[in-house]
Amino acid sequence: MTRSQRRWLTFCLMGLLLTNTVSWAHFERSGLRGYRHSALSWMFRHTKILWEGLWQASVSVVLAQYDLKEGVLVVDDSDHRRAKRTTRIHRAHKIYDKKTGGYFNGQALVFLVLVTPQITVPVGFRFAAPDPRQVAWRAEEKRLKRLKVPKAERPPRPAPDAAYPSKLQLALELIASFRQAHAQVRIRAVLADALYGTQAFMDQASRLCDDAQTVSQLRTNQKVRFRGKERSLKDFFRAYPGVSQRIRVRGGEEIEVIVSSARVHVCAHNAKRFVIALRYPNETEYRYLVATDLSWRTLDIVQCYTLRWLVEVFLEDWKLNEGWGPLAKQPDEEGSSRSLILSLLLDHALILHPEQQARLSHQAPACTVGSLRQRCQGEALVDLFRRVLEAEDPAAQFEQLAEAIKAVFPLAPSSKHMSGRDLGRQQPTPALRYRAAEVSACA
Repeated sequence: MTRSQRRWLTFCLMGLLLTNTVSWAHFERSGLRGYRHSALSWMFRHTKILWEGLWQASVSVVLAQYDLKEGVLVVDDSDHRRAKRTTRIHRAHKIYDKKTGGYFNGQALVFLVLVTPQITVPVGFRFAAPDPRQVAWRAEEKRLKRLKVPKAERPPRPAPDAAYPSKLQLALELIASFRQAHAQVRIRAVLADALYGTQAFMDQASRLCDDAQTVSQLRTNQKVRFRGKERSLKDFFRAYPGVSQRIRVRGGEEIEVIVSSARVHVCAHNAKRFVIALRYPNETEYRYLVATDLSWRTLDIVQCYTLRWLVEVFLEDWKLNEGWGPLAKQPDEEGSSRSLILSLLLDHALILHPEQQARLSHQAPACTVGSLRQRCQGEALVDLFRRVLEAEDPAAQFEQLAEAIKAVFPLAPSSKHMSGRDLGRQQPTPALRYRAAEVSACA
């Protein structure tokens, strides 16, 4: 990268840290117009930075800094709400809202996160969107079924469009890309939720990571075959009730869970899997874990799968503290992907913060993203005061700073107050009093 590119990138990361947005106008104001928003936007669009190479280099720096040799890969997806009408937001589409049962317009992303004995770090992402032709076909198929149109008269399912890969395909792409770029990292396991609990994903993910353990979830109605008899998971484990066991959650507190397990043939996977029925405290229903490697112990699989929750923590931190959530509305594919890379680079920068490194080198608990942001904001304020005090003429420097602040943050007129406006005539008219008297008499 050139010197100007490095300075621009540094300024953008500082702007993200201070404003928690990817907004050039916000960056301009927080930098007291050291850079104009038009210049920042031009660099973002036109500078010849190899963004994918920059992202992979950042991952390599984090891995090398902490000498990370092994870890667990966790796959998860996240939805981000956008405006109802978006014409230039990359991959924006209608998404089912799990909270309300309705739909909203937004972007869906698939993330790959590496969980190591020291840190949890994002190592890859992809934007996901459904194939428009498949969506239209499903809607038409549903309409024709309601009309009881015979299948022979309904249009055939269109072929998949390679431009719209599924979330499972995107997750496998992320794993393959990470393994190609960082083959020195040994992957102990791959974890994913029930969406990725298919035979194709689990087998290929395990194969990409040198036959590493892959753990996901199955639905309660999925069939398993044991001793020549097929039953649903719920019925099968009703015959083999669980027992109380104590596990350590993410290396921390111990809790008591109800566990039952069996190595059975999963019909949908056409393979023998390690299936575990797991029930946490205060839960009434079992969840069913499925693992590819049959040589692991039951409690080892259960404790390893508790690490999947760490990707949820990362997503929450990323949405709240790393800028891409609010106002990240850069248009087109390059706008979305580049602004997301900037946001994730900030996550890497906070992992490499000196205070964070000092804590981790002494095996102390790492700092939260929110507390690091607040510390950095305070340090930026102290650095500003230091520069003023170290100037040759501190008083003149302070006045210059005050004038710059007034120019950057002008006072705007308010429409809430009526000062300077005509309120109109707010009093009775003597000539109309007799009309009021007539109306009162008639009433």
